[in-house]
Amino acid sequence: MSDTSDTARERTAYTVVGAGAIGGTLAFALARAGHPVTLVDTDTAHVDAIRAHGLVLAAADGGRTSVPVTATTPDAFTGPLERVLLAVKAQATRSAVEWIAPRLAPDGYVVSVQNGFNEDLIAGLVGADRTVAAFVNIFADVAEPGVIQDGGPGALVIGEPGGAPVSDRVRALVADLQSWGPARASDNVEGYLWAKAGFGAMLAATALADAPMADLIDRHRPAMARLTAEVFAVADRRGVTLEAFDAFDPRPFRRGADTAVRDAAFDRLTAWLRTQPKDRSGIWRDLAVRHRPVEVTTHYSDVIAYADGTGLPTTLLRAVLEGLRALEGAPHTMSEARLDALDRLAPPPADQLPPADEQAGAVLRWLEHHREDMVADLAAYTARGSASDDPDALDACLAWLREWLDQRLGTPETEEILPRADAGDIMIRRYPARGATAADGRPVMLVGHYDTVWPTGTLDAWPFCREGDVISGPGVFDMKAGLVQAVWALRALDALGLPRPAASLVLNGDEETGSLASHEALVEEGRDCRLAMVFEGAADGAIKTARKGVGLFTLTVTGTEAHAGLDPTAGASAVDELARQVLRLTELRDHAAGTSLNVGVIEGGTRSNVTAGRAHARLDVRVATAGEQQRIARALAGLRPVDARTRLEVTGDWNRPVFERGEGVAELADLAKACARRLGHDLAEASVGGASDGNFLVAAGVPVLDGIGAVGHGAHARSESTSVSGMVTRAALAAAVLATLAEK
Repeated sequence: MSDTSDTARERTAYTVVGAGAIGGTLAFALARAGHPVTLVDTDTAHVDAIRAHGLVLAAADGGRTSVPVTATTPDAFTGPLERVLLAVKAQATRSAVEWIAPRLAPDGYVVSVQNGFNEDLIAGLVGADRTVAAFVNIFADVAEPGVIQDGGPGALVIGEPGGAPVSDRVRALVADLQSWGPARASDNVEGYLWAKAGFGAMLAATALADAPMADLIDRHRPAMARLTAEVFAVADRRGVTLEAFDAFDPRPFRRGADTAVRDAAFDRLTAWLRTQPKDRSGIWRDLAVRHRPVEVTTHYSDVIAYADGTGLPTTLLRAVLEGLRALEGAPHTMSEARLDALDRLAPPPADQLPPADEQAGAVLRWLEHHREDMVADLAAYTARGSASDDPDALDACLAWLREWLDQRLGTPETEEILPRADAGDIMIRRYPARGATAADGRPVMLVGHYDTVWPTGTLDAWPFCREGDVISGPGVFDMKAGLVQAVWALRALDALGLPRPAASLVLNGDEETGSLASHEALVEEGRDCRLAMVFEGAADGAIKTARKGVGLFTLTVTGTEAHAGLDPTAGASAVDELARQVLRLTELRDHAAGTSLNVGVIEGGTRSNVTAGRAHARLDVRVATAGEQQRIARALAGLRPVDARTRLEVTGDWNRPVFERGEGVAELADLAKACARRLGHDLAEASVGGASDGNFLVAAGVPVLDGIGAVGHGAHARSESTSVSGMVTRAALAAAVLATLAEK
């Protein structure tokens, strides 16, 4: 006995806080290897049994082995803490570490041998230098007070937090824990934790029914695959390198994995689970046997928070957690029907997607379910004034948009903010494709503007207002609702697991003043895109397949001043000459050809008794064809004075080129019409006089689908309004177009 005692004194001492399945298993192994072990647990019956009979490990064959350990409750514990294995449930982490912190020696540390992601919380309370990361996959249970049911071999990985290199303390800890089994050190514990989160999601789902884990996973592969894919999509977005452990390889369960490879991975996993002595999860046991809340709802809250922060869907994971909460206190309602419902939520693999009509219907139903969320987003967006001539308001609105887009779509793959000195900055956000199989992998450009014509202060007297299906307010139709629809179209596709192409979202802040500072950047981005969808408002529900080119010109006449009363023939009146020229200009109109010319402002002269020495007129010219644009340009260049004593000067230029219904535009219109039919309505197209940034893109050779934004009316008028139901149907239309483009 004296030799054993001497050996024990040479062994490293450990305190295990939480003497449940994991803590009890590791404590037993360390104590059996001669390490002094103190167990701290709040379960007094468990502590009393250990004090009376030692810590007992029950083997699968029924045999039992006991080892002596010190056991105490937290309030009876005395002395400092040095090496702590923290094995409490995730939801008890904070309270346990708050108890540990004042007792922990300066050179002590806490090892999180728990499920979930707890290292950041621990480090925040005791310091990162006193925190050690760990991954455990131990299939054990507390069979009765003082008795741990052996779960067989598993995985145990120890490392420094944050991916730091393996340290001496980690190597020493691993050497001691190899008394339990194949413990190892790694600088990528995070990769194991995220892999376990995906695997654990499947185990959590099996607790919805009272049947062996392996059988349930095998029978409900669609739901299990989608669950792991949701978790691993977040890990991928965070740049985590997933690690395989035991019989679980995470790679076949990521999005886009080959179906046959995934099925083979399911085969290996379920075969391994059937060899384990424990056929139901600890989550099931908490619900069905111990009748206590499960910890899984706590540690998956981190995964959902990360997903929300990156705009990734967690539809099935949320459904599992909601189901587990419903079973707390009502385990008799466990049923495999709950897993059947999960299967129905899980979309099939890309090669087994439902027909386009069913996809469109699913998107429409999903968006209808989120109708009020869309309205809330539009209300918040409209509350941000963004007058084209108010740089501060534009900056504040763009900052809000960036935060909102992060919340709704997640962090983009890349982002550019292009500063503009005399206009709102340009924001370009690029999002990767998801599940796209189209041969053309270039992104689809989603175009919008965040400036409005409404002066700063308009919101004070005319705020956002909803009355039934009608929303009014400055900018709701032109074009804030359009951007909300574009974002929710992308969200719908992601939430339903439907494919979408890469997307390049481009927002400028000077569209209402002619896009003078932004059109070159728009065209430059468009050159690398497959096509552009412009989310300007619809024309009475119709998409816009032709827009007039716009020319903004000033005709200036210079004459000679003289006293109009004393010497009326000495001067040459610029006003008289301008009047003659205006009559000539009106002759250039050709409404049949789609050409309008409006003389909107005339100014001239200084006094009524002075022959005007200078006068000018501001012109707005709209043309429907490039030929008409050329004709007007030649006519303006060829203007000659009637009074040879005057001089004419035409300044200005074509603000926007003609948007003609070419082949590319026609193909996109046909595609949009086909998508609308899948949603149960016909879609019209229209040619309009107003211009948009689509004019620049079409002229540069980029196919454009314009007017796919809000349904409403009253742009630039106090009657401006949009339709709530229209927001839903137009977002569904945009989603259907994007899903189709992802596959063709």
